Amino acid sequence: METIPSLKVSLERKNDAYHFEALGTTNTPILIDNTSQANAKGASPMELLLMGVGACSAIDIIYILEKQRQLVTGYKMEVEGERRSVKEAKPFSAMHVSVFLEGDIDPTKAKRAGQLSFEKYCSVSITMANSVAVTHSIFVNGKEVA
Repeated sequence: METIPSLKVSLERKNDAYHFEALGTTNTPILIDNTSQANAKGASPMELLLMGVGACSAIDIIYILEKQRQLVTGYKMEVEGERRSVKEAKPFSAMHVSVFLEGDIDPTKAKRAGQLSFEKYCSVSITMANSVAVTHSIFVNGKEVA
């Protein structure tokens, strides 16, 4: 079995409320806050989960398409999470990722790249697979790929 190095992040409180700065391996700061409070200065932890799923699959999809010599000139995605109540918590029950690609891209290859990302490569969505249904849609140059 392959040994994979662990990941570690740090988190530091930046005010007397709920504003934090997180640092990962590149020491690039990520601002986190309680977005239910006025004047929040960062993303909520739940938004960060959505962003993590989106960014992970974005890296995969672009990488796969570039390896297939597809010209990706624009990439946008929207990630929406549905939540449910479990006691006092409100975890995600489902997420849907809409991927919008622009460029000289074969729609069949774009669809396959999305499938590979969400089913095989995206560590973030695979980590949550047992508790959150993650679905996706792929659009190439404004048209949904069926």
